[in-house]
Order: sequence, then structure tokens, then C-alpha cells
Amino acid sequence: MTHDFHPTMLREYDIRGIVGDTLTEADADAIGRSFATLIRRAGGRRVAVGYDGRLSSPMLEAALVAGLNAAGIDALRVGMGPTPMLYYAASTQKVDGGIQITGSHNPPDYNGFKMVFQGRPFFGADILAIGELAAAGDWESGEGTSEQVDIVDAYVDRLVDGFAGGACRIGWDAGNGAAGPVIEKLTARLPGEHHLLFTDVDGHFPNHHPDPTEETNLADLKKLVAERNLDFGVAFDGDGDRIGAIDGQGRVIWGDQLLQIYAAAVLKDRPGATVIADVKASQALFDRVAELGGHPLMWKTGHSLIKAKMKETGSPLAGEMSGHIFFADRYYGYDDAPYAAVRLIEAAETLGRNVTELRGAMAPMVNTPELRFQVDESRKFAIVDEVLARLAASGAKVDRTDGARVLTDDGWWLLRASNTQDVLVARAEAKDEAGLDRLVAAIDDQLAQSDVKRGASAGH
Repeated sequence: MTHDFHPTMLREYDIRGIVGDTLTEADADAIGRSFATLIRRAGGRRVAVGYDGRLSSPMLEAALVAGLNAAGIDALRVGMGPTPMLYYAASTQKVDGGIQITGSHNPPDYNGFKMVFQGRPFFGADILAIGELAAAGDWESGEGTSEQVDIVDAYVDRLVDGFAGGACRIGWDAGNGAAGPVIEKLTARLPGEHHLLFTDVDGHFPNHHPDPTEETNLADLKKLVAERNLDFGVAFDGDGDRIGAIDGQGRVIWGDQLLQIYAAAVLKDRPGATVIADVKASQALFDRVAELGGHPLMWKTGHSLIKAKMKETGSPLAGEMSGHIFFADRYYGYDDAPYAAVRLIEAAETLGRNVTELRGAMAPMVNTPELRFQVDESRKFAIVDEVLARLAASGAKVDRTDGARVLTDDGWWLLRASNTQDVLVARAEAKDEAGLDRLVAAIDDQLAQSDVKRGASAGH
């Protein structure tokens, strides 16, 4: 028995597809068999399994567990909840790995799988191995068991363990995603006043798309914060591993700005610590970390890559523009948006200023949103190489951590190939609009030299 996956499914950081089209029950079963085979061959016996609130998730979870069991691995089923709850299970239960069935922030007809292997991120070559084992039918066989366990309350207990924040007035928007029930339990345990939006789990996402990095999705939260005159608001993506935030004036606090706040608090206790952010983050963040006495480290975009770098460097804190925030300080080092919300309340207390004041004190920067250009999959990395070659010849100041990040007198611009889509991603930041225009013109010029049209800009 062998199995071939649709070529678009096996991605750099996770496995993802359109249910009924590129992703089926047979795929979930094969993923279970391949993952179980890898776990068994590494000496493991048991895997935690969770799923998000998408309509297709229970069906895929049942097929995945059947695949794990068929390869002789026992399944610990933690049920519906956010991805960080599955990570919590993988970190605290007697298991050798974990799989969360989730479509993250994608449209309702998508779903996928995020994995942990013996305490480390599972990505890149690991995911390719899933496909290779399935194509060869190189699977172990056996009869694993299936056990259901409810860990929601234990997870919420852990979120508030050692909480040292004050009483704030906060708006919470769960976006009908999987974090909703956790947010209800969490806010009941926190001091202060809490106003909740859309905590009922609904895979149709009837109120707005669950992606807090798109400002349009924060409209309901902004309205709530304004009407109730709240201190700040937080929002979550579909599987609760990414956070969005606004201050009391309705200004968005982007991922790299949140990281500035967290870094100021963490570095009080951990002077000189390494703080990691991805290449899309503001220069203001890296400068602020250095100013606070920390060691700023720019790294590649991707939650799995960031987690691996944290382990390597012993970093207590990391984050991405996309709202993945990772705390190894007093926590486990994975991206957990409900925990990040708790730490935002704490940071305000630690720093002696409310979130609106902390946001207002940041250096003003003018920047583009993430610009995306549709290109042929076979060309995306080649185009970045062409750009790097031209920049090297011109003597430009370039950081090659992940694509090309170019420093100029105006600020910086970035061009990198997406690991998950057939797009190039660009971003620019300057001190004023005129400088930003020059940086964007430089991006346009490089793309034009590689025959990429500006009109090719693609959505998320």
C-alpha cells in the first residue's frame, strides 16, 4: 500500500490543502502512518493529537488517529482547541510528539497539520520524509490505542500560573476560532474587566476572517475598545497561535511593536539576553533591543525556523511580524497567543505604563504592508538570487539572512521568496514618505529587471 500527496500539500512549515480537493481522509490516514513510522523508528510510542474548529477537522482527526494506530502508535486525543494547547500537551504529557489539525488563518475550506517531534519543531526535510515514506509505502504496522483526555483546564491553569499583572479593561476577539472557549475560561481567571467577542467556535467564520494581521479584521475590536473606552484589545487567528493587538486609541500594535514591549519587560529580568525577530521586522525593534542592553538577532521568517533558532541560542523571547510570539522565559518556547495576551498585561505592570503609552512612545516609522508578487514557483528563488547578484555588484549594504534586506540612508527594503506560496514578499520602512517612495522604487526596479510586473501583487 502506497500513497501520493498532491504536490502543493507538503510545505516548509506544515502540511496544508483544500479539503475534498487537494486534502482528503486518505491523506490524513497516510500522514498518520508516516509520522507514526518516524516516531517508532526514533524509539517513541505515543503521540498527542488535537484539532481546530474547522468543519472538516473532526473527520481528518479520526483518519489521522486511524493512521497512527495502524502503524502501532498510541494516540492521546486532546480534542478541539487552539494549536498552543496541543503544544502544551506535547510539552507536559508522556508523549513522543504531537499533531494539530488546523487550517490556521486560511479560508474555511482549507485545513492542514502542524507537528512536534520529540520536543522539537517538525519542518522542512521532516515534512518531505512524510511524503517519501508514503510514496514508498514504507510504513510500520501494529495496533495502537486511542485515549481521550480533557486538558483545557490544565492548560488555562498554566496560562495564569505566576501571573503578576494588574487589573486592566480589555477587549478580546476570538474570531470564532478554536481559542474561543480557552479565552472564556482565561478571562474568568484574570483580574480586571473583560469584554469578549465571537468566542463561539464556528468553522464558517461568520463575523470576520480570523487573521489579526489584516487590519480590516480588527474593525469589531476597534469599535468595542472605543465604545467601552477600554485599555487595549487583543485578537487571535483561527488556531490561536498568532496574536493581534490594538491600543486604547485603536492604533494597531504590530508584531514587531509588541515584541518591543515584551523585550523591555523580559530584559529587566534577563539582561543581555538574545531577542530574535524575523527579517520582516522593523529596524526600530532591533535598535530598541540593543538600547535595552539585549542582543538583537535577525532570523528567517517561519515559526518552525524561529523555534529552532531559539533552542540553539537559548533566547527567552522571539517573534514575527505575523503575530507569532514565542516565550521561553517562564514558558515552553512555542507560539501561544493566549499566553502572549497574558504577558502583555504583565508587561504594562512591569514597565509601569499602560499599553497605549507604551505604543505611543515608539519611534515613528513609515512602512509598507507586506507586498506580495505572484511568480512561477520555479522562478521565485532564482529571482531572489538574481537580485542578490545585482546588489553585490552595486556595493549595496545587504543582509542575506532570508532573501535580500537592503539598508540605505532612507531605511531598508526586503525581498524574499515565500516558503509556503508561489509569491515573492517585499516590505520597506523609512523615516518619512519621500524615503519610503525611494525604497519602493528600488524594489520595483529590481523586480522589473527580473521581469516581474508590479501589477502581479497578490493577496494573502
